[in-house]
Amino acid sequence: MAEVSKVVKEDGKYKVEVSLKPRYVNSQCTGCADCVPVCPEKSKNDFNYLMDETAAIYIPYENAYPQKYVIDMNACKGVSCNKCVEVCKYKAIDLNEEEKKITLEVKSIIWATGWDPYDSNKLDILGYGEFPDVVTNVVMERFASPDGPTKGEILRPSTKEKINSIAFVQCAGSRDENHLEYCSSICCLASLKQAKYIREQYPDAEIHFHYIDIRANGLLEDFYNSVKEDDKLHFHRGKVAKVFKDSSSAKLIVEAENTLTGNLMQNAVEMVVLATGMESSAKNLPIDKSLLDENGFFKSNGNGMIGCGVSTNPKEVAAVVQEATGSVLKAIQTIRGN
Repeated sequence: MAEVSKVVKEDGKYKVEVSLKPRYVNSQCTGCADCVPVCPEKSKNDFNYLMDETAAIYIPYENAYPQKYVIDMNACKGVSCNKCVEVCKYKAIDLNEEEKKITLEVKSIIWATGWDPYDSNKLDILGYGEFPDVVTNVVMERFASPDGPTKGEILRPSTKEKINSIAFVQCAGSRDENHLEYCSSICCLASLKQAKYIREQYPDAEIHFHYIDIRANGLLEDFYNSVKEDDKLHFHRGKVAKVFKDSSSAKLIVEAENTLTGNLMQNAVEMVVLATGMESSAKNLPIDKSLLDENGFFKSNGNGMIGCGVSTNPKEVAAVVQEATGSVLKAIQTIRGN
């Protein structure tokens, strides 16, 4: 649980101050889980976007590394409770652990800081925050996951019932001068993948796909073409204007202009998934803002500061893996003075 808090360049090197956040559980933890049943406090599960709860002592997610517990001190009562400390036979819990700081001296830094989903609260015209059956693409991913809040079963949030119809709204916050002006690159394919999730669970569900343009480059076009063969998946070219509720049926109405026909269309569905854009997290880094472009993405400076992955621009996993290899080679060249 380390976070870079300060970067200063001195004598051709970077001094990096790193804050080591306390886990309150040390390396002696074996992941035995004896502490969980005795913990009386609950914590909102950030990994599942607050849709369920964990104990105050928890493993962040199923494949977390290291597979050791951590304590949410916003929920934990600390030494006044002490039940987890008493039950831990490995003496792995220290409720008095404090934050530490270390300083590293390096010649190169690779910034692979990922991305944040665009703030969907800004998309109220699309019904987010007003209607519980309007969710984001990242929330849909958690619904479909076996370790998600519904254990992989995709249900209508308001009723917890099965889904008969659903709409995917593409470019929700992307390619929009009022939000993110750029294309977020992977949203189309992510939604097409999620449409496959729906089809696997609900063979007869009607799926509506509202898009501006489909972005499926290279071999990924084969996947797009395979999804298009679904005769219950309907593609509508045109940006969605608004989402509202039909009081007579309790369904959601997705209103958009079909740019191929010029006609205004309204689709009644039970659930709406907003393909929210990818926003760079690099703008939150403790670095000179001249290293960021106009959209907040990182720009490598050719002097040891190297951007990697979505910190530089939106891209899919395969491209990130390739770029990671290149970033390491650049760092090695910098260190060697090449």
